[in-house]
Amino acid sequence: GSNLGAGLADPADRFACDFRFQLLPVVVVRHQRQVFAGGLGILAGDHLKAASNLGLPLIGVGLMYHHGYFRQYLNPDGWQQEAYPETDLYELPVERVVDDSGNELRVSVAGPEGPIHAIVWKIMVGRVPLYLLDTNILENKPVCRTITSRLYAADHKIRLAQEVLLGIGGMRALAAMKINVKVLHMNEGHSAFASLERLAQTISGFNVDLKTALEIVPRTTVFTTHTPVAAGHDEFPAEHVRPYLKPLEESLQTTEKEILSWGQPEGSGPDAPLSMFILGLHAAAHCNGVSRLHGSVARRMWSHVWPQRPVEEVPISHITNGIHISSFISSEFATLFNRYLGPDWYMSSRKPENIDRIDDIYDEELWRGHEMNRARLVRTCREQLIKQYNRRNAPSNVIEVLESVLDPDVLTIAFARRFATYKRAHLLFKDPQRLEAIVNSEKYSVQFIFAGKAHPKDNEGKELIKKLFAFASQPELRDRIIFLEDYDMHLARHLFQGADVWLNTPRRPLEACGTSGMKAAINGVLNVSILDGWWCEGYTEERGWRIGNGEEYADHDYQDAVESQALYNVLENEVIPCFYDRKNGDLPGCWLQKMKASMKMAMEMFCSLRMVAEYNNRYYIPAAKRYDTLIAGQAEEARNLATQIKRLRSLWNNIEIRSPSSKNRGPYRVGENFEVTAEINLAELQPDEVDVELYYGHMQSLEDLVASHVEQMGVLEDRGNGHYLYGCSLTCQSSGRFGFTVRVSPRGDERVKSTPRLLTWA
Repeated sequence: GSNLGAGLADPADRFACDFRFQLLPVVVVRHQRQVFAGGLGILAGDHLKAASNLGLPLIGVGLMYHHGYFRQYLNPDGWQQEAYPETDLYELPVERVVDDSGNELRVSVAGPEGPIHAIVWKIMVGRVPLYLLDTNILENKPVCRTITSRLYAADHKIRLAQEVLLGIGGMRALAAMKINVKVLHMNEGHSAFASLERLAQTISGFNVDLKTALEIVPRTTVFTTHTPVAAGHDEFPAEHVRPYLKPLEESLQTTEKEILSWGQPEGSGPDAPLSMFILGLHAAAHCNGVSRLHGSVARRMWSHVWPQRPVEEVPISHITNGIHISSFISSEFATLFNRYLGPDWYMSSRKPENIDRIDDIYDEELWRGHEMNRARLVRTCREQLIKQYNRRNAPSNVIEVLESVLDPDVLTIAFARRFATYKRAHLLFKDPQRLEAIVNSEKYSVQFIFAGKAHPKDNEGKELIKKLFAFASQPELRDRIIFLEDYDMHLARHLFQGADVWLNTPRRPLEACGTSGMKAAINGVLNVSILDGWWCEGYTEERGWRIGNGEEYADHDYQDAVESQALYNVLENEVIPCFYDRKNGDLPGCWLQKMKASMKMAMEMFCSLRMVAEYNNRYYIPAAKRYDTLIAGQAEEARNLATQIKRLRSLWNNIEIRSPSSKNRGPYRVGENFEVTAEINLAELQPDEVDVELYYGHMQSLEDLVASHVEQMGVLEDRGNGHYLYGCSLTCQSSGRFGFTVRVSPRGDERVKSTPRLLTWA
């Protein structure tokens, strides 16, 4: 998403205090109008709301899209059409930001055709302010006014201008409001230009050179990646980026060529495209994915940025996403939580004693509440379908039929998400006859609700919608399979509150996290999903169902064939019988136990209070403290770090390591110790400037180790002229075939130790 964000101190003393800053895409909803959309936008809103609940000094910054996300409707053939109605800003809870003189606050960035001007709007998200930049003003040329028109700009040049305005303009807006950015958080590379302006502000604000600023800014910057899909990572041609970088040469004390190189793959030519993701990675010492599996995938994807480093040591961690529970819980279940968990449950939802109280909810109350949610969903679907068919001028007899589609007492399965091809909406339709048998079963009826938008340029996604529409239009199915147009927050709430099952079929491992299933879970809706994203962490047999066993296939057609059969098997043999297992007309006891387990899981593991607290404890607070130490004493520590890095880079290639050896090659018994030594030529470097480590593990092949471990080695002998004998003792912990080698890395904090190219192996 192309939005930014920041952080807030005490509002009463906002200009005197240090501020923390968070770069986030943000969704704002009012009268079903959205200035942002998609999972990342909703997540950003949850992040700000949770920060408000926790009282964190956070500020959001983004763009004010006048046409926001498109409105979807289908033509009579089922082909997606897009409409872009303009948002009436006077229906939004916004106010214009003014300067100290009471004039409208304005910021500018240099563009290829002259300056791009923007005004700033403010929206309060609880206690957290959100600032949105707007270029739709008379001072701009017509082409510049369209920069903040649409969320997904078709023109690549407009997209680049949006990201320049977001990053550079966003930082300048904060500076104009006298907000000192202490910690910067960038989501995806869309906001990575913010790091350039922050470098410039650091250079001028603390009177330091670029090399010193490059030791301050990354150590106080967090970078989060939200997708492993290549299309989600923007790249721009060098010739398009240069006009934006040229004006930064003076403030950054360097050339446009060097600035451009920060976002280019190592070893590429000067005309290689600028990768916003690589720019973001290089600008941040704290990097993370958004689920455990996604962190692992991201380390593999971007290991080339850290050549020679084992994939498991690539400095990208993970913090699993969470949802703002009180924004998505149904009114019926919120009432139950108030009664059983206490009126402040939404602020203390992670307390074990609160979570355990969900088991105390009477099954009858829980089931009646869920039935109310399902009935409301069915009514909403009927109303929505009537609107859709009226738009197509359908005859009255068709409209009359729509008044009775779906059944409020039937097992209801929802599939609602973006219609990107990797989400595989087609998986359920791989065997149409088997699906028809499930839907039209005389014993156990099932109904399906689909919703979601394809990207305006994604014809493959649109084709999926068209095929689904055609399949659902068959007379024998149209009462049990429907497609809802214009999926938005309003429809989403009804779906994940009122469905019985939330279906998710991504192609593993392309689902970074996925939060809609979490919202379903807190409402007692059971997940049936591929083991991808968050479900890898959330799944147990007590909470829902899995499709497959987490396999990954190179042959996508084969994968689809296998997993579609797995899906049918799960539905026919487990999900449907469980829902209708009601002895003597009683309640579905097993299903209700799963509902409670699912709700407890969402509250404990996947709420945004946990997520934001984790960001705060792991990244924000350490980075804020680091900021203070780095700038103290005229940035003395940062200057020393810059000198250290310069020295290491100039001398590193002179390091030589002879092959490590032990007195005998074994075999050894478990529990035995043996000594390993290696002679190392550090040249002009000193032992206190480096770490020498024994790297060992099970041998997978002649040159590959798995389940690797590291043991620190110490100097045993100074042999003169920069030559040292290092050694350590190693204990055999388990049986098997092991291998070992020795490496040298720079000594220092994690930023120093993970500096690309500063790693030498024996």
